Amino acid sequence: MVKIVPFTGGEKESLHAALDRHRDVVLWKLRGLDDEQLRRPMTPSGTNLLGLVKHLGGAELGWFRETFGLETGPLPFDVDADDSSDMRIEPHESTADVLAFYARARAAADEAIGRLELDSLGTSWSGRTVSLRWVLIHMTTETARHAGHMDILRELTDGATGDHDRG
Repeated sequence: MVKIVPFTGGEKESLHAALDRHRDVVLWKLRGLDDEQLRRPMTPSGTNLLGLVKHLGGAELGWFRETFGLETGPLPFDVDADDSSDMRIEPHESTADVLAFYARARAAADEAIGRLELDSLGTSWSGRTVSLRWVLIHMTTETARHAGHMDILRELTDGATGDHDRG
């Protein structure tokens, strides 16, 4: 079932629904592919489908948790030591590990969204003061942008296109 943004919903509900819609597209882009296809580098920089999921999980924890002083739990990368480690799938990381990390990140982000008000303020990694409203907008655009990347990678992998399951 395709999620839609409520036509008459409140601001927070609508922003959260928009984010959720794109999160679901990210997962849908993986459906039906084997481990090799999910890990296959598709660009000169090594971008692959599973790496984008790992990156988005880290972004969710960073923006929705760390920004507001909330615990993130363990991260499967260290961007301070290697700024591309959040996009790279290591040989020991299974597809299940990455999907579990993304699920945990989504759940932790959802908990923060539920707990905080839209006008709640936090400090971003760059030192800027941002509101939950801004973070919801930012993460919706970030997730949609990477879902678009994933659409291209998926088409290059097996020809499948689209932004959601139409069945």
